[in-house]
Amino acid sequence: QVQLVESGGGLVQPGGSLRLSCSVSGFTFSSATMRWYRQAPGKERELVAGIFSTGGSTNYAESVKGRFAISRHNAKNTVYLQMNSLKPEDTAVYYCYAPRFDAWGQGTQVTVSS
Repeated sequence: QVQLVESGGGLVQPGGSLRLSCSVSGFTFSSATMRWYRQAPGKERELVAGIFSTGGSTNYAESVKGRFAISRHNAKNTVYLQMNSLKPEDTAVYYCYAPRFDAWGQGTQVTVSS
């Protein structure tokens, strides 16, 4: 069955960096668009970044442009989210999503605080 497992979250100081990973199984990863979403307490889930299967083109929320980078390693069935210059407002649970299968990971907590 389709499975998405995120890892890499944690506590980081403002200005710091984290790299999230999402390992995928149960479908042909290389042909799938993948996305990262996040949900902060009391807020709706929002799209952070996406990466297409063909050509690997990417898109980002305005709030993270220039700070976050989404990438994929098809041989490892893994999608990444490199997060730099983190801010307290980036604090949220981050989720990996495969839209073709409407499949979500369990989420990983990112907390940005001094």
